[in-house]
Amino acid sequence: MQSVREIAQEIVAREGGYVNDPDDPGGATNFGVTIHTMRRLGLDLDKDGQITPADVRRLTRAQAVEIFLEHYYTRPLIAELPQSLQPSVFDMYVNAGGNAVKILQRLLVEMGHSLSVDGVLGPQSLGVVREADRQASGYLVDAYGIARRNYYFRLADRRRASRKYARTRAGGKGGWIKRAEEFMAPQYHMTQQEFNERTARWV
Repeated sequence: MQSVREIAQEIVAREGGYVNDPDDPGGATNFGVTIHTMRRLGLDLDKDGQITPADVRRLTRAQAVEIFLEHYYTRPLIAELPQSLQPSVFDMYVNAGGNAVKILQRLLVEMGHSLSVDGVLGPQSLGVVREADRQASGYLVDAYGIARRNYYFRLADRRRASRKYARTRAGGKGGWIKRAEEFMAPQYHMTQQEFNERTARWV
């Protein structure tokens, strides 16, 4: 069983180094940590009184791991989820913040449970997800991965500039889709034909 630190290290490796893509609402990002996160946490690494892309560039891999463990795993209570679900929700929380929890909450509502969809893992949500995991052991992780993939597809449906994250120039699965499918069983991965049909209306 992987430790949470090993999971965080994998997330950092998956995110890669410094980028500042104008099509990415996250802005300047290094190892998955955005400039917005660094400003929220007050990480002025060059001590010049302001937090700019230069500070993002200075961020180390080790610092990114610690940020994720504290602010994307421990504080949002990802650690309180069933262990099998933690890696995917943790990874998604790094990628999409509280939307990672909303995806889980909406999935639970669709499964017939009653809870608020507010992006917060409070006692109600944690109780429901534990019960759902007991009832559907071995299914919930895959269901969450599918819901996560659908979330990415909907983002790309709505925002043309985001489609490059979901589909490569060659027409294959983009990073978003591959990332979601890493956390689900192979039988739930889309075939290339299914992927082509899902993205056919994109130009």
